[in-house]
Amino acid sequence: MTVLQRLARALGHRVPTSRWGPTLAEAEGGVRGLATSARARAKFYADPVEAVKDIADRAKIMVSGFGLCGIPENLIQALFRTRVKELIMVSSNVGVDGFGPGLLLEAKQIACLICSYVGENTLCERRYLAGELELELTPQGTLAITADFALVKGWKADRAGNVIFRKSARNFNVPMCKAAETSVVEVEEIVDVGTFAPEDIHVPNIYVDRVIQGEKHEKRIEHLALRKEHDEKAKSADDPGARIVKRAALEFEDGMYANLGIGIPLLASNCISPDMTVHLHSEHGILGLGPFPPKDEVDADLVNAGKQTVSIFPRGCFFSSDDSFAMIRGGHLDLTMLEAMQVSKYGDLANWMIPRKKVKGMGGGHGLGVQSQDQSGGHHGALHQGQRTKILEKRTMPLTGKRCVDRIITDKAVFDVHKKKGLTLIELWDGLTVDDVTEHGQPFAVSPNLRPMQQVAA
Repeated sequence: MTVLQRLARALGHRVPTSRWGPTLAEAEGGVRGLATSARARAKFYADPVEAVKDIADRAKIMVSGFGLCGIPENLIQALFRTRVKELIMVSSNVGVDGFGPGLLLEAKQIACLICSYVGENTLCERRYLAGELELELTPQGTLAITADFALVKGWKADRAGNVIFRKSARNFNVPMCKAAETSVVEVEEIVDVGTFAPEDIHVPNIYVDRVIQGEKHEKRIEHLALRKEHDEKAKSADDPGARIVKRAALEFEDGMYANLGIGIPLLASNCISPDMTVHLHSEHGILGLGPFPPKDEVDADLVNAGKQTVSIFPRGCFFSSDDSFAMIRGGHLDLTMLEAMQVSKYGDLANWMIPRKKVKGMGGGHGLGVQSQDQSGGHHGALHQGQRTKILEKRTMPLTGKRCVDRIITDKAVFDVHKKKGLTLIELWDGLTVDDVTEHGQPFAVSPNLRPMQQVAA
């Protein structure tokens, strides 16, 4: 007798016949078997307002997406129309003024914002600094907590409520969909069951409560970056930023897995030799980032950590943000490059906030700073807001990662950082003397092998 037959014989008389779907065949002896149900958990809506109208004042909601990539545009608009207020909103960032989650902020429907990066939303920064908004900045790797509702953007859902996502628009959509009491998913298309294979499903229907097909999707691009435009910029005359880019590019090694922060670190990727393979990782869910795309290949669902349009190499892949941070925490990255506001002489990194002046948020920098095996802090003058000294005895700005920096690259010099002994000058820009870099304000050792600051070949 099989296990199922024995189980059915033991329980059969207590299990009613399902009126929703087929039952197992009768077990031996005429005892009816276990029942199964074809009833879908997800409820499908035609009107997005109907799907969110029970979100009450002071509810805690999660709004998915990364920048403007993969945001539930129609659900956000619907929530805006309900005029619900005093919301606690969890989101990776607030997008831009007047669009996406920024629309709810502008309408003063958000009382408290929990995010990892303020991004390009100047209104959010102003309101926080003025004391008009409660802001809780949380590292990106621990952002998907719990909430009453999650507003999620998928690519397609089948009629059973299973959902798949497209390219880097998967990002926070997957973990947020799983973490809410009620998950409302907006998709571009609803398809028949069986359209995509069971093994291709990204979020199974057990996590999905409501589904709507969006009427239209603008898919606004936050930062359009084209390959031709970047190539022209790369040929510009040498400047402090270009020095850092061309030196930072020498940190890459063949076969390396690397994460590059927004700004100068991302620009360094364009100087990687074509004879070298470097697997570029992005914390919102990409491995194998390629260069900026030509105009006819721009895709709003494919952006890098700086929200710039980008391409992906054939060997690349996509995944959700929680998988991305599992890679980081597991120590699978060989190199991380981040821009820095301040670095202490022992490698403490600060790069996300100037108190009472500027608030950006730590984004993925905290997880990268704490967990990465090799950390490069690239200084860029434009980021320091008039601060004269960027390398300090002790950092004065909020901490990103403690003693996590191994090498500092500036426009004048390159320093190695020892966690106990401090700084050693290893490279100096041609034409400068050691006295020219004492403005960094900290004593440092000079390597006996001091050499001119290296630059990647053009």
